Amino acid sequence: MPIGLLALALGGFGIGLTEFVIMGLLPEVAADFRVSEATAGWLISGYALAVVVGALLLTAAVTRFERKPVLAVLLVLFIAGNLVSATAPDYFMMMIGRIVAALAHGAFFGIGAVVAADMVAPTKKAGAIAIMFTGLTAANVLGVPFGTMLGQAAGWRSTFWAITGIGVLALIGILTLVPRTGQGDTAAQAASGGLRGELRAFRSGQVWLSILVTVLGYGGMFGAFTYIAYTLTEVTGFAASTVPWLLILFGVGLFIGNTVGGKAADRNVDRTLLVVLAALVVILVAFAVTAANQPLTIASIVLMGGFGFATVPGLQMRVMKYADSAPTLASGANIGAFNVGNALGAWLGGVTITAGLGYTSPIWAGAGITLLGLGVMAFAAAKAKRQDHERTTAASAPAAAEAPLGV
Repeated sequence: MPIGLLALALGGFGIGLTEFVIMGLLPEVAADFRVSEATAGWLISGYALAVVVGALLLTAAVTRFERKPVLAVLLVLFIAGNLVSATAPDYFMMMIGRIVAALAHGAFFGIGAVVAADMVAPTKKAGAIAIMFTGLTAANVLGVPFGTMLGQAAGWRSTFWAITGIGVLALIGILTLVPRTGQGDTAAQAASGGLRGELRAFRSGQVWLSILVTVLGYGGMFGAFTYIAYTLTEVTGFAASTVPWLLILFGVGLFIGNTVGGKAADRNVDRTLLVVLAALVVILVAFAVTAANQPLTIASIVLMGGFGFATVPGLQMRVMKYADSAPTLASGANIGAFNVGNALGAWLGGVTITAGLGYTSPIWAGAGITLLGLGVMAFAAAKAKRQDHERTTAASAPAAAEAPLGV
């Protein structure tokens, strides 16, 4: 395994921690700034939407530069955003800090996914992407629960100070471990055709279908997870002090799902996504129905994390597969799609709670969104299979025509 993948995972750990840790601290942040649960949830949705902007605009702006310096600059932006969050005097400045940090998120993972895939053999690309995304799972397994406990014990601001320090360590890792390679190379630029070539990748219908599956498939899981602290305390009856430990179990599921999902996607991307999304729909429905039962809720949390994150390597690999000649911007766009899904899930969950439908309503909404994603994935897979068959038939037709006639 190239050591540079560990550096990318380290950067992913810091950025993933910023994205997810606030979910465990949402009640404390809402109380400190004297805003409602739904308003506090916009710190999650706002972050996700800013990721989309960064994934598209920043990635497009830096396609002509070498990737390693770009990754380092993005981490500097991430560090600055978390400094603002740690010192925010009010909700508005907290949102500004979240947005600044989020701008680095999409471009970092979009470019990092391409770098990771380029480091390994073609048959191991999804696995390499999964290693990079292990940083996100580690953020959930270790960072989010302990960050939540730190925030509950010493104030939520202490968590963001800790994240700032992690960002500095991640920056050092990128500078020292990631090789100098990538889009800045003349050969790479010629192959992709620069920004214009990157944009041509979006002519593929499969690229757009893959992005839509990402929005819906990942958004369903995230919508259920956004208000998980309220579900666990208000519906299941767990004490607030146990939430960090339950988040550890969720993170264990993420880690296992990310690893297994990456290996499965290397064998067959479409089949993996169809199976995992179908299973996720079932798990979310079961979670919503049994949320008042503590043992079943624990099982649902682990399975939701496992199957929810098992989609990530395959979703990222699929969009890069159909934009193979110029994958950088498409990869960044798909990272943005993950966060459009985040925003969609968080927004819809907030709407259902505000409407008085209870703290299990975001889980039901998540199941519905995921079901839509499964439908789109089934359509995309069938269309891809049909196109492959047509290409195979067209390629074999000239050979058949040239073959001598038999008796």
